Amino acid sequence: MLLLAAGGILFLALLVFGAVKLWGVFHKENEQEVVKMIERQEESEQTKPETEMEIEALPATFSPHCTEQTRPSNLIEYTEINVNGSTLSNLSDYKPDAAITFGSGREYTSVEGIVTFRGNNFRDNPAYGHANMKDYTLKEEWFHEIGSLTYGDACWTGSGWTGQPLMAKWPKETKAAMNMYDWAKQDDELVEVIYACMDGYIYFLELDTGKPTREPMYLGYTFKGSGALDPRGCPIMYVGAGYNSYEGTARAFIINLLDCSVMYTFGNEDSFSLRGSLSFFDSSALVDAETDTLIYPGENGILYLIKLNTQYDQTAGTLSISPGNLVKWRYNGTRSSLDSYWLGMEDSAVIYQGYLFIADNGGNFMCIDLNTLQLVWVQDVLDDSNATPVLSVEDGHLYLYISTSFHLGWRSYDTAEIPIWKIDAETGEILWKTPYECYTEDGVSGGVQSTIALGKNELSDYIYVTVARTGEAYDGVLSCIDKKTGKVIWEHKAYYAWSSPVCVYNEDGAGAVLYCSCGGKMYLLNGKTGELFDSLVLSDGAIESSPAVYNDYVVIGTRDSKIWGIKLQ
Repeated sequence: MLLLAAGGILFLALLVFGAVKLWGVFHKENEQEVVKMIERQEESEQTKPETEMEIEALPATFSPHCTEQTRPSNLIEYTEINVNGSTLSNLSDYKPDAAITFGSGREYTSVEGIVTFRGNNFRDNPAYGHANMKDYTLKEEWFHEIGSLTYGDACWTGSGWTGQPLMAKWPKETKAAMNMYDWAKQDDELVEVIYACMDGYIYFLELDTGKPTREPMYLGYTFKGSGALDPRGCPIMYVGAGYNSYEGTARAFIINLLDCSVMYTFGNEDSFSLRGSLSFFDSSALVDAETDTLIYPGENGILYLIKLNTQYDQTAGTLSISPGNLVKWRYNGTRSSLDSYWLGMEDSAVIYQGYLFIADNGGNFMCIDLNTLQLVWVQDVLDDSNATPVLSVEDGHLYLYISTSFHLGWRSYDTAEIPIWKIDAETGEILWKTPYECYTEDGVSGGVQSTIALGKNELSDYIYVTVARTGEAYDGVLSCIDKKTGKVIWEHKAYYAWSSPVCVYNEDGAGAVLYCSCGGKMYLLNGKTGELFDSLVLSDGAIESSPAVYNDYVVIGTRDSKIWGIKLQ
């Protein structure tokens, strides 16, 4: 009882801190009362309804630093900073306007829904609320047809990697100014699914039925990665194109979700990039509420920090941004080249306090101080890393879980060892690794393309990871691994998967694991034993994108051009 009471006090303290932090965002930055924050809902409505046993106390101190093995100079040749078009001659000259600092994943947003890839700045929860699973079965509720986009010799169909949908239950006052259909505006319980897909469209659907809530928005670029919503509740979407098109070179977009207009673009053919004209954006952005700063890594090898100067008046239904301070950070690896160990970041950043953690295409797992833009530590993760790291609080300490893919020819043309690592977030040191021997063929990467699912509640001893192209048939496994030891507890063998697994829980903490394969199937498993509860065939082709969950609804896109709504029963 004392533990539960203490957990409740901590929970309320975090909510109060988050509310104060968000309230200060615009009053600090705008002299006129032109920005009106969306007031936080009642605690039962505005907080992700998770059980108290899930709350882990954050460390009393957190001071990242390198060791001899993780010294940045071991792997990174140099870094540079560009501020508003001018490259600094000395890194120490960089001074931010205000300090960036992030709290726990639970503090990231008050929006009822999923606002970024894997939910928050810890990347540890792509599920909002609780399921109500009794039979632990999967039921097809609806599907929505989407299309394809052809550019040159490439044809992009449906939804691909990482392709996670976003979800939001907008306040009535916000919906009043949106270009939604009238019936959607009038439905106070409506949850809107927002899905950027590879056919160049952003789709807007009702969670319960798949019915369009407004006209889709056409941008003409292939969106492989996952978009992000503004965590403050402002109707803004951040999304990056993953390929060029007849519309021009790929870029990142900031979109006004009141009228579905483009407010700002950046990143296309950036002269600061060391990768030439390549300008793909598969990362999912984060926003620091306190400083009104967009944080967006690019596959062009640049980390963007953009002061948005957001002005949103919910009552008047007006929204604008005026991007001001534009900061760009780049790096060059000691083994980087045009042929191998490429520069650039395709995964999404993890951030805690003022420290950003991200892996790159060249086998570098980096910790960056966001307030000095200097590297703190760098760990060698061997290969092209597409898996987003996951931050975990365990016994008052912070750890990172990550793995990598197997790029053909860099280390081998046959098979290669793909480790799953547990890493100390303060030093970058490897605590354990669990290896899988994997195979790659041209165009079909083996290893880990997905992001690890962090078990909580009754699954809190485990992590879950899909490993592609492993085993005798070069298919794949979903591996359940013990957090403390790295020991494999069980494996579910099936066709290989690039989609990220998701842990879903009933209100009492009972959990299950959901994942989708490139064989077109969705699986629901017992998280403790690996027993198969149920499965569904959703596609004749592949499922590469990652699902998001809102209470007992799962939404996922497939390569055969469908968006599915699945009920957990």
